[in-house]
Amino acid sequence: MPDQIVVRDLRKQFPKVLAVAGVDLAVAAGEVFGLLGPNGAGKTTTLEMIEGLTTPDAGEITISGLNWRQHSQQIRARIGVQLQATSLYNKITPREALDLFGGYYPRRRATEELLELVQLKDKADAYHVTLSGGQAQRLALALALVNDPDVVFLDEPTAGLDPQGRRSLWEVVRRMKAEGRTTMLTTHYMDEAEALCDRLAILDHGKILRSGTPAELIAGLGIPSVVELTFEGRAPDPSAFAARLGAAVEKRGDIWEIPTPDPRSLLPRVFTTIESERLDYNQVHVRRATLEDVFLQLTGRSLRE
Repeated sequence: MPDQIVVRDLRKQFPKVLAVAGVDLAVAAGEVFGLLGPNGAGKTTTLEMIEGLTTPDAGEITISGLNWRQHSQQIRARIGVQLQATSLYNKITPREALDLFGGYYPRRRATEELLELVQLKDKADAYHVTLSGGQAQRLALALALVNDPDVVFLDEPTAGLDPQGRRSLWEVVRRMKAEGRTTMLTTHYMDEAEALCDRLAILDHGKILRSGTPAELIAGLGIPSVVELTFEGRAPDPSAFAARLGAAVEKRGDIWEIPTPDPRSLLPRVFTTIESERLDYNQVHVRRATLEDVFLQLTGRSLRE
């Protein structure tokens, strides 16, 4: 597939921080591409420059072969944007908002079609101020799709939603992909990135540390499994346990994590060491490696820090 979004050496300096420090990426037509990283990594600034909301200090951005300096009007007609927060009049209704925003574009999707897509038909004539957080997020997504865009940008689209609301929005993103739209999103949720993204890039301190498919990034760890020990209260220091076990033990809050390529051979040693150390633990759990493990290995920081 041809690349629909191409970014080369993108940079942005704010007075006290270099927010984006030379980002290069390419997103293929019809792809769902994710930007993953902790708070302050540069995700939103990068996205806002690609969307045309923030002017970069340096670098090149093309969307469908067009650039912002020469083709801003054409690009805006072809993209849809959902920001982290969408402000609307308290007493505007979803139907009125979609009609209003749709009138700004030469091409638009029918209001009733969009209300159906985001499951807001029963709230079509309710004031915006009365919508729940999840309903307001779904309306924001509908507004991003009002011009029938080829490319859609979603900045943390499921932040603050309950599990049901998140899954509902996932289905909309999957429908967008099935329709051939290109989607670029930021998220803090590793399960969301794994479920939705064809490829993703991990950012920290304004730089892309690694990119690829979720499976490629996880496989690159070389540790397909992690043994976890959980505790009722605060987890003790694991250094003595790790020394006796002969394996690295990482403390993550109230959990000990032991990365391993072979949990079947490790588990008997874990239980023998637990007994010899008289360790008062809650349970032992084996899980597969995740994107969170990838990020922790690359940066030592949690996705949500």
